[in-house]
Amino acid sequence: MLQQTTVTAVKPYFIKFIKLWPNVENLAEASAESVMQAWAGLGYYSRARNLKKCAELITTEYDGKFPNTEAELLKLPGVGPYTAAAIAAIAFNEPAAVVDGNIERVFTRIFTIKTPLPSAKSEIRTRVGLHVPLDRPGDFAQGLMDLGSSICTPKKPNCLLCPVQNLCQASAEGEQELYPVKLPKKAKPKREGAAFVISDQDGAIYLRKRPDSGLLADMSEVPTSDWNSNQDGETSANAAPMDLDWVPKGSIRHVFTHFELTLFVYSAEISAKDMTDSKLADGWWSGPEQIAGEALPNLMKKVITAVHPNAFKS
Repeated sequence: MLQQTTVTAVKPYFIKFIKLWPNVENLAEASAESVMQAWAGLGYYSRARNLKKCAELITTEYDGKFPNTEAELLKLPGVGPYTAAAIAAIAFNEPAAVVDGNIERVFTRIFTIKTPLPSAKSEIRTRVGLHVPLDRPGDFAQGLMDLGSSICTPKKPNCLLCPVQNLCQASAEGEQELYPVKLPKKAKPKREGAAFVISDQDGAIYLRKRPDSGLLADMSEVPTSDWNSNQDGETSANAAPMDLDWVPKGSIRHVFTHFELTLFVYSAEISAKDMTDSKLADGWWSGPEQIAGEALPNLMKKVITAVHPNAFKS
């Protein structure tokens, strides 16, 4: 949960999550839909899908026990080099080279590594690997993380308190804030589309499930036009799933990792005679008391809130 998310944002999700599924067997047996519902709002939903797959694999292939080496951990769904090394070092005392953003900053400054990120990652990992102690590698990793987060900060690092200042080439040169070197960020592409909030006479909202692959896979949504990270979708009511009296409700903006999206929101109330329309057969109706528990990404919560401002207020 802490990958790409702050501790403050994660805490309530984590507490709820471990109450629902206190061990790996419970999570393996849970439905994918319930896991996505519990994750809704944290973003980067592939993490939740991989976590579920990981629990299933550990239960079926590893007899419920986590692998205890970096090499074996890397075989688990969603576990990359940082996560594998961190678990191996901290949980199993393996001298693995743990490299997160804080450690990247510390090592690029100590050794004045001028190669820009992300190209420098391999060089940084090699440097870290040469310094990992055989004894207490987990403490070494956590100490470096703490050093980067509390002293060797991105701006105005507190070098006078740094226990390794005498080893730091960037500090000696007075150029700490030049590292790590990063290439200029490219402007994010801007995409547009339309979203359609259909409500019934009781205030229920029509939802459907997104495809099981791609952006926001397996999440719930209101109908939208055919937009994605590479193309715009129709922005008018012409793209609506059925012929209703559509009312414009303005637009919402949402920033993804690789692009920025603007959705023009339309709303309509469906009548009883339209309820059997075949175009709505693949979805379901979520009432005012259920909508907050649906597996809706923040994008869709913004869309629904544009029409129903109190939909997600407790």
